[in-house]
Amino acid sequence: MLIDILTILLPPAYAFVIYAYGRAFFSDTHWAQVAKRKMLLGLLALHATYLIIRTVAFDHPPATNMFEILTLIAFTMTAAYTAIEIRTKQHETGYFVLMFAFFFQLISSLFIEDLIEVKEVLRSAYFGLHVAAALAGYSAITLSAVYGFLYLTLYHEMKKSQFGVIYRKLPSLENLERMSVFSVWLGFIFLAVAMVAGIVWLPQAFTDFSYADPKLIGTFTIWVIYGIALAARRSAKWKGRRMMVIAIGGFVISVFSMTAINLFLTSFHKFV
Repeated sequence: MLIDILTILLPPAYAFVIYAYGRAFFSDTHWAQVAKRKMLLGLLALHATYLIIRTVAFDHPPATNMFEILTLIAFTMTAAYTAIEIRTKQHETGYFVLMFAFFFQLISSLFIEDLIEVKEVLRSAYFGLHVAAALAGYSAITLSAVYGFLYLTLYHEMKKSQFGVIYRKLPSLENLERMSVFSVWLGFIFLAVAMVAGIVWLPQAFTDFSYADPKLIGTFTIWVIYGIALAARRSAKWKGRRMMVIAIGGFVISVFSMTAINLFLTSFHKFV
């Protein structure tokens, strides 16, 4: 079955693209420098095909259990990175970012199940849009933190006059900041789409829903935090290290708030 073949193929496909980005970063290998972007786009097309086939074959968006969600996270993270690479014309960080996507896809491919019978609410197109947009938003937020961490790493190496491979290969501080801020913008936009889709879909899907749901409040709070940071960057000129600390801090707050909500608070979102 084609779905099974693609499930097996995706992890080694990710590994091969990571290998190309690694050779380009650490060894300046010519074939890797030339081919890595095309390989990345091919990988993205392969993964998109896999998700579409799963959706059509099982008549529901691939977001009904943890391992389907992991492959969606891998895809949205790869798609967000691709958009950032194309937008900023900086391709030196692909090796580091795609490692996360590979890990998520590997776990998914090892344990994913083909579910035909699911709750009717999980077949909604609004549900698919809501989940995909939310995952894309949080993937972009994660990337903003990764770029913030790389920014601070490079910053401290420069202060110590340690001009090693990180200094020579990573983008400049200015470009790392641009990549982090662009990631924040992506996260801000996708979380907005997720909330709008949720507002439209929730009344149709649940009779007992409430806009005071902890996950809705948590997502809205995170969205507001990043909105304030983006506004402050324009009006108060929050740039450089301050913005990178905010990117990392916002990510940490996101992880802890969502973890606390899942562990300690009740939510009608617990249907996957």
